[in-house]
Amino acid sequence: MGILRVLGTSWCPDCTRTKAFLDAHQIDYEWSDIELDALAAREVEDHHGGNRVVPTLFFEDGSMMSEPSDDELAAKLGLA
Repeated sequence: MGILRVLGTSWCPDCTRTKAFLDAHQIDYEWSDIELDALAAREVEDHHGGNRVVPTLFFEDGSMMSEPSDDELAAKLGLA
């Protein structure tokens, strides 16, 4: 898979928080705004029964998280 992928929107406070957390911990990620990227929007919808749940994160190990707290994200990334 390669790199951590974060799919969200520019206006979503949880997306902003997640990006700030990743930036603060110098975690590389690829950002896609689902309002500008139809393929990213479809991917989120496919994983959430047609809903646009953001942020949705796809990890190198093939796992996914939706709307994680900073603590959940830290645990997943081995920072806790």
